[in-house]
Amino acid sequence: MTRPRLLEDRLAEHVERLGEEHPPIDLASVDFTVHDPEGFSRRFGHVLDYMARVELEVDRNVLELMTMLPDPPEVDRRFYADVWQPQEIRHGLILDELQVRVGRPPATPDTDSVGAKIKVLGALGRIDALQDVSRMLYYLTGMATERSAVLAYNLLHDGVTELGETAVAATVVAPIRRQEPGHYAFYKMSSQGLAPQLAGWQRWLVRRLRTLSFAPVGVNDDEQRADFGEVMMALGIDRDLESFAETIARVERDLLWAREAGMKVPPYVVAGFRSAVEAAQERRAS
Repeated sequence: MTRPRLLEDRLAEHVERLGEEHPPIDLASVDFTVHDPEGFSRRFGHVLDYMARVELEVDRNVLELMTMLPDPPEVDRRFYADVWQPQEIRHGLILDELQVRVGRPPATPDTDSVGAKIKVLGALGRIDALQDVSRMLYYLTGMATERSAVLAYNLLHDGVTELGETAVAATVVAPIRRQEPGHYAFYKMSSQGLAPQLAGWQRWLVRRLRTLSFAPVGVNDDEQRADFGEVMMALGIDRDLESFAETIARVERDLLWAREAGMKVPPYVVAGFRSAVEAAQERRAS
């Protein structure tokens, strides 16, 4: 489905501006000084490892996009291949280097596995109407991922500052979190532009697949679900889980579930985050 020309131009300008104003973070600008490596690792080491893995797995995410979207709009391809991927990989390298410097092992990302479900979506995506469904799922997933990242990096920045690790706060966390809102804006504009163009059956299919497939960012198995729960607890997200979920899914709710009066957040979003916290608690208790 072809985008309206005005939206296509806005997205192209946005992507161009992101590339020009937010190049990958210069490694020479990063100060890895940590005054209390042991204390820092104890409080935020797991958070660093999870975030580093997720950022580094963007290489795999791009392979997945190339598979599931055989004929994407050019501005989408430019965004994920030329802007998003280089920025995110640099985030991952910086976070991974930081965790190694505080005495932790490096992250072990999966950078090249493409699952069977993605391959099926790619095969079906050769039918334009079904590729539009895949595109909508991509935008919704990206929007939830980037909104989660913005909130998590804000909380991490506050926590690192509280520890007195100002070099890390100023030259690691702050520059990374500065780049995430532009990614979120791309997905938001894209999803808001595509949603009104979808036929009723396409909207139904998007809702159904989203309900069945939603998972927090970086969660692909039970172990990673517990890992994400640990991140939520380390950052204090578990103390106000529903508010966090509502912030993540507000636009998705408005696009997919506007007719459901009184719905604050799609139930599958809350369930996904709650299951992560429960998995972490169960692992701690075992």
